[in-house]
Amino acid sequence: MALLLIPGQHLTKPWLFDALGAALVAAGEWIRLWAVRHIGVISRTRSDRVGPLVATGPFAHVRNPLYIGNMALWVGFALSAHLLWLALLIAVVIGIEYHAIVRWEEHLLVSRRGDEYRAYMARVPRWMPTATSRGGRDGDGLAIADRAARPVAFSWRETFYSERGTLIAIAAGYLLLWVKSRL
Repeated sequence: MALLLIPGQHLTKPWLFDALGAALVAAGEWIRLWAVRHIGVISRTRSDRVGPLVATGPFAHVRNPLYIGNMALWVGFALSAHLLWLALLIAVVIGIEYHAIVRWEEHLLVSRRGDEYRAYMARVPRWMPTATSRGGRDGDGLAIADRAARPVAFSWRETFYSERGTLIAIAAGYLLLWVKSRL
C-alpha cells in the first residue's frame, strides 16, 4: 500500500529505475517459478508439516530461493515506484524477517530430517550460491538426496497454476503503479 500512497522521488532518469525495478521483479518471479516447479504446493504450507527434501533446481544452489525471489519482487516494486529509500528499508526488514523464519525452519528440518538435512546444509548455502553449491551430486549427476526417491519436477502448467496469485499480484501492482504515475 505504501508503494501506492507515498509519492515517488523525482529522479533525473526515472526510466532507469523503471527498468531496474521491472528486471528485479521479473528475476524474482523467475526464481519463484523455478523453485515452485521443484518444490510444488508444499511451498504454500503455513504449518510445520514437512515434505520431502528437495535438492533439485534452485534448491541445489541455495536453500531459500523462494525467499530470495520474494525479496527481489518487493525491492523491484519499490524501485519501480521510485522509492529508493523504501527499497533499502524493504531489503533490510525482509532480510531480518526471513533470517528469523529460516532459523526456525532449519531447526524444524534438522529435528525432522536429522543427518539428511544437516548434510544438505553443509553442501548448499543458505542465501548466496557459490561455485561449489550444487546440492551434492553423485557420479550419475543426480542430487544425492534424490537417489532414494527421485522427485519429478511439476509441470509448468501446475507451476503457473500454483503461482497464479503471485502473477496476478504482479500484474495488478504494475497496473496500479501505472495509474499512480498518471495522477
